[in-house]
Amino acid sequence: MSLPLRTWLLLLSCALGFTGCETAPVGPDPTEVKLNDIDARLGRVEGANQSLLTLSQHIDELEGQLRELRGSVEELQNTNETLRKQQRDLYADLDRRIGALEAALKSGTTVGAAGGGSPSASAGAAGDDQSAYNRAFAALKASDYTTAISQFREFLRLYPRSTLADNAQYWLGEGYYVTRSYDDAIAAFKAVGEQYPQSRKAPDALLKLAYAQFELKHLADARATLNQVVQRYPGSDAARLATERLSRIPPDAH
Repeated sequence: MSLPLRTWLLLLSCALGFTGCETAPVGPDPTEVKLNDIDARLGRVEGANQSLLTLSQHIDELEGQLRELRGSVEELQNTNETLRKQQRDLYADLDRRIGALEAALKSGTTVGAAGGGSPSASAGAAGDDQSAYNRAFAALKASDYTTAISQFREFLRLYPRSTLADNAQYWLGEGYYVTRSYDDAIAAFKAVGEQYPQSRKAPDALLKLAYAQFELKHLADARATLNQVVQRYPGSDAARLATERLSRIPPDAH
């Protein structure tokens, strides 16, 4: 039985429609698309976290360097303050001793700036050694330390038996100490005690010997020398200063 043309066309259209539906390409899975997107975003987050971790490490390193720099600055400030105090103490000591010297000279006696001599000492000190000593001491007072050191050394070479020799030896050590030539200062201060054990400068020389050892970080030696000052010269200014410095040295220092 023949079908109408209209019916054949409808059947053909349906057949073509089904064929198109069966052969059409399948689209991407929406769930997989979302998962891929999440993976990509996680990858970017992990990369950002790694960058933040690296940055944090750099910050930690910089903070450590900053702490070291601050420590160095504080150490330099402390050292500078110590040097200024030492200079102030030295100048105060110089002024006091110069006053004693000037008073002694006006009265016609001959004594060292440290008061190490006596009225009878003028008989043993020639005019040349007194003049040489005064020139060296004037250079020291004027903070011309290079000249003072040179002139005190020359004084000791020319006048080793002068009644002013013990003072010259001590001030030579002071010149070295103020210019931070601590090894030379140690040798000069030791010479005071070894060559002039009865000098009134012996306690101060032993104290300054310990100070120089302290500056060189020879803390065990400094502690031993300071204890000698306290034991040998109890009740003296040198012993008092030695006790103060001992408090700054740890008991287990080497």
